Amino acid sequence: MTAPRTPAPPPGVRVPKRRGVELSLLVCAVLIAVYGYAAVGLARGGAVPPDAARYGAGLGLLALVAHLAVRFGAPYADPLLLPIAVLLNGLGLALIHRLDLETPYDRAATTQLVWSALGVTLFILVVLLLRDHRTLQGYAYVSVAAALALMLLPILFPAVNGARIWIRIGGLSFQPGEFAKILLAVFFAAYLAANRNALAYTGRRIWRIQFPSGRVLGPVVAIWLLSVGVLVLERDLGTSLLFFGLFVIMLYVATGRTGWVAVGLVLASAGAFLVGSLEPHVHGRVQDWLDPFASIRAGEGRGSSPSPCSPSRPAGCSARGSASATPVLIGFAAKSDFILATAGEELGLVGLSALFLLYALFVGRGYRAGLLLRDPFGRLLAIGLASIVALQVFVIAGGVMGLIPLTGMAMPFLAQGGSSVVTNWVIVALLVRVSDSARAAARAGRHGEPARVKEGAA
Repeated sequence: MTAPRTPAPPPGVRVPKRRGVELSLLVCAVLIAVYGYAAVGLARGGAVPPDAARYGAGLGLLALVAHLAVRFGAPYADPLLLPIAVLLNGLGLALIHRLDLETPYDRAATTQLVWSALGVTLFILVVLLLRDHRTLQGYAYVSVAAALALMLLPILFPAVNGARIWIRIGGLSFQPGEFAKILLAVFFAAYLAANRNALAYTGRRIWRIQFPSGRVLGPVVAIWLLSVGVLVLERDLGTSLLFFGLFVIMLYVATGRTGWVAVGLVLASAGAFLVGSLEPHVHGRVQDWLDPFASIRAGEGRGSSPSPCSPSRPAGCSARGSASATPVLIGFAAKSDFILATAGEELGLVGLSALFLLYALFVGRGYRAGLLLRDPFGRLLAIGLASIVALQVFVIAGGVMGLIPLTGMAMPFLAQGGSSVVTNWVIVALLVRVSDSARAAARAGRHGEPARVKEGAA
C-alpha cells in the first residue's frame, strides 16, 4: 500500500466499542423503513397497511438478533456497517411492496423478506463462527475451485432473458455467480497477499510500467480469464465487468502501482468494444443505450399512442411520491434491474442522493477497516469486498441513468433477488469481522499481526 498508515495508539488507550451507537442507529433504520412501508399504504389507500406492525416487528427482530451477534461475537466492529445494511434492506422491501401494488399477479415483497431473513441468519453464523478472518486464507484454492464450479452450473440450464446465469429447480431459482464473487475475492486476497513483493518488484519493465513475471502473475490471470470467459459464454457481462474491476483494484492495492489501473482501463475498453460489436445480445444493449427511444419512435410511426415515457411527456426530476408515481411503466425488471428508477421517481433527487451517500459511507467504512490493518490478507479482503459493492452500484446506476449500457445486475440490498441479498449480507458479516479485528488491534496498540504465510504460497 502506498497510502500512509494511521499511527497506532499507545497500549492501554481505550477504544470504545460503540455498540450503543449501533443499537440507536438500528432503531432509526427500522423506523425509517417502517415509515416508508406505511407511507405507501397511506398514499395508495389512505390507511396504514394492516400488516405494517408485523412487518416492523419482523424487521426489528432481525436487526436486534444481528446486533446481539455483533455485540457478543465482534464487540469492536464498525458501528455503521450493520445499520446501513438494515436501512437499505428495509427501504428495498418498501419499494418492492410499492411495485407489488402495481403488479398484483406478481408479488415479491414476502419472498424478498424471507430471503432477507436467510441473509441475516448467514450474517449471524459468519460473525459467530468465523473468529478470525485470516482462517479464510488457508482456503484460497478451495474457494476458487468452488467459484468456477458455481459459474459453470448455469450453462446446463436454459437461458433466461438472453443470459445463462440462473439455476431453476421447480419454483426455486438462484444465481450462483452472486456467491462466486465472494469466493474469488477470498482467492485474490490470499494469492496477492502471499505474492505481493514478487508482483511489485520483479519482472520486466516496459515503458514506465514494471510487469511481474509470468510465473507469479500467470496463475491468478489464468483464473481470472477463465472466470470471465465462462461469464461471457453465459452472456452475463455485468458480472464480468465486476470481476474485471475487482481484479484490477486488488492488484493495484497489492502492488501500489498506478500503471495497473491504466492497463485495466485499456483492456476493459478493448474487451467491451469487441464483445459489444460481435455478440448480438450485448450489441442490442449497446444500440439501446445509444438510442434509447428508437423503439418508441418505431411504435409511434406505426400509429400507436405515444408512450408516457417518451420525450414529449417528460416525468421531470422532482419526487412524485408513492401515490402519483408510475413505476409500472418501466415494465421489464422493474423490481430488480430498474428499481433505482422507481426510487428516483418517488424519492426525487434528494432521496436518490441520500441512497448513494449511504452506499458511499458503507464502502468507505469497508476501506477504512482494511487500511487500519497491517495484515495484508485482511486489508485486501476488506478492500475487495467493499469494492464489490462499489462496482455494483456504479454498474447498475450507470446503466439506469444512461452513463453506460445496461448490464443486468441487482442493486445491493435494494433490488429484488434472493441470491443478491443473501450474498450482500455475507459481505457485511465479513466486513464486520475484519473491522472488529482492526479496532481490537488498535485497542491493543497495534494495527494487526501480519499473516504467517510463506512467500509464493497461498
